[in-house]
Amino acid sequence: MKVDAYVAPEGATGVADAARRAVRLGYDGVMVPELRSDPFVLAAEAARTAPSLTVGTAVAVAFARSPMTVAYAARDLADLTSGRFVLGLGTQVRAHVVHRFSMPWSSPVARFREYLAALRAIWDAWQHGTPLRFRGEHYRFALMTPAFDPGPPAHGPIPIAVAGVGPGMADLAGETADGLHVHPFHTVSYLREVVAPAIAAGAARSGRTPGDVERICSVMVATGTTSDELERARAEVRRQIAFYASTPSYRGVLEHHGWGDVGPRLTAMSKRGEWAAMADVLPEDLVEAVAVVAPVDELAGRLRERYDGVLDRIGLYPGVALAESEERAVVAGLRGVGQSR
Repeated sequence: MKVDAYVAPEGATGVADAARRAVRLGYDGVMVPELRSDPFVLAAEAARTAPSLTVGTAVAVAFARSPMTVAYAARDLADLTSGRFVLGLGTQVRAHVVHRFSMPWSSPVARFREYLAALRAIWDAWQHGTPLRFRGEHYRFALMTPAFDPGPPAHGPIPIAVAGVGPGMADLAGETADGLHVHPFHTVSYLREVVAPAIAAGAARSGRTPGDVERICSVMVATGTTSDELERARAEVRRQIAFYASTPSYRGVLEHHGWGDVGPRLTAMSKRGEWAAMADVLPEDLVEAVAVVAPVDELAGRLRERYDGVLDRIGLYPGVALAESEERAVVAGLRGVGQSR
């Protein structure tokens, strides 16, 4: 199991410090989000600062950008990282795509499938010097002159990992992607019984196997060295889970466990601005199923117990406050350093 540092810097200047910290603590990679900064700028700075690590976007909003602009950015980042860049893409939800980015929205899985096909068509034209001729329902590309053709990447194909919660995106990942960014709002039962079969179905259509799709995730945890710290962390993770559970498109996780009534109630509370009270609605079983709650010295073992064979790359959800010595021990424990398997 590879271990990634999920960083959420306040602006681009903080990513260099986060990347250096990831190197010191023994991480395998750095994953950068799209929150208040452009993720490709963050990834470039992480690549410059930590050239030994895998760097990925986790994730960039695909529908906010043309496949052409993403193709160029990913091509440059692949060169900057000597082939260690993983392009993580997600759809976001309709409200953000339409009202924050002022971009069109339609059936997300179908549109995303075409988006990935367009992206690969652009890369294929650069790789082989063939005319660019992509014509889909949503995207059309028919011009690539030598002045704007960067040629083939120096380090081979650029891996794409798509983000998803439900079976539709998992199926798409199985069909055409190199990885799946599993949403932090999940349970192991949901991954095994809903997500994994969907990956397998998509892979079978393309003559691939589920093992061709790397499963990547930042996991929500509540941890601490004292009982008070653990309780404060549990309260914080409850608030985060309540926020995710209020999103209608994530209700499949709740319904899978028979908590279908929780989602609509949280959605209604969020629309009324009752954010502080939402955490109290969550069943305790839901918190335990989504988050790993454990003292710091038990955290790596608990994470390995839950996710060995389920995830290929794992990280701690941003915001977990650990001393460097504690975090280094967790990373070593997850990687199996000094442990028997």
